[in-house]
Amino acid sequence: MGPTSPVDFILQPPVFHPVLPYITTIFGGLTHGKMVLVQGVVLAEAERFQVDFQCGCSVMPRPDIAIHFNPRFRSRPHVICNTLQNGRWLEETKFPHLPLKRGEAFQLLFLFGQDEVQPFDASRTEYPVAHPMQLNSSKLAVPYCHPLPRGLASRDTITVRGLVCPVPEGFSLSLREDPSHVPLRLSTCFRTRALMWSSFPDEALSHAEKVAACFPFHPQRFFELLLVCEEGSFKLALNGIPLGQYDTPWLSWDRITELWIEGDVTLYSVLS
Repeated sequence: MGPTSPVDFILQPPVFHPVLPYITTIFGGLTHGKMVLVQGVVLAEAERFQVDFQCGCSVMPRPDIAIHFNPRFRSRPHVICNTLQNGRWLEETKFPHLPLKRGEAFQLLFLFGQDEVQPFDASRTEYPVAHPMQLNSSKLAVPYCHPLPRGLASRDTITVRGLVCPVPEGFSLSLREDPSHVPLRLSTCFRTRALMWSSFPDEALSHAEKVAACFPFHPQRFFELLLVCEEGSFKLALNGIPLGQYDTPWLSWDRITELWIEGDVTLYSVLS
C-alpha cells in the first residue's frame, strides 16, 4: 500500500551533536511505519539517560509521555519502559539485561507500529514491546466542547494539544458563557497568516488584537497551546514559548461554562 499523504515522504534531516536536554518536533507525528534512530556515547560515570516521545513541550503542566525509554547503569543495569498520562506513570515494563555499557557508543532504533513501538539496540537486542496510549479519541472530534462546570479562576490553566490538518483554513478556541454569548475567542487564519484575540464584552462592542507578528502555526505540525488565567488577563504560550497576554478586565471568569474548539485541527488532549 502506498503513502496516503505527502508527510509519508518526509525524512527529517539528522541532527548532529545536539545540546542536552534536546527536544524537537517530529513532523507529522509518530505514524505507523515511522522509525527514529538515536546514536550516542554513554558517559563513563553515567547513572541513567532517557529518550521520551512526548505530546508537547511544556514544563508546567508536564506533557504526557507516550513512550519513556530509560536505561539505568547502577549495580544491576536494566531498561525501564513506561507511559506518563495526566501526570501519572502507568505500569512500567522492565528489561533486566542491558547490553549498553558506560563509556561505549550505542545505537538505538525505535520502530512505530499501529499501536505499539519496538526499541532495539545495535546488537539487535529487542526490548519489551511498549504499547503507547492512543492519542486519537472519538471523544475529541471537532467541533469539540470542553465543559467548565466551575468556571475559571486566577491561576487556572487550559492546555490544548493537537495537529493542524494538511490543508487548513483556520481554527478557533472560544470561551462561552452560554451558546449565544462568546465573550472571548482565539482564532487562526492561514490565508492571512494571523493569530487573533477577539473579545465581545457585549452585543454593541467588539475588539480584535493580533497576538504575534509571526504566524506560529504550520500544516501537519503538532502544537501545544497553554492559556493561563491571571488577574484580569490571559497569558498565552505555544509549544512552551510565551506569546504575551491579553487584558480582559470586563470578563467574569466564573460565568464561563465551556471551551469550544472548531476548525481544521485534530485534537489529542484538552486539559483544564
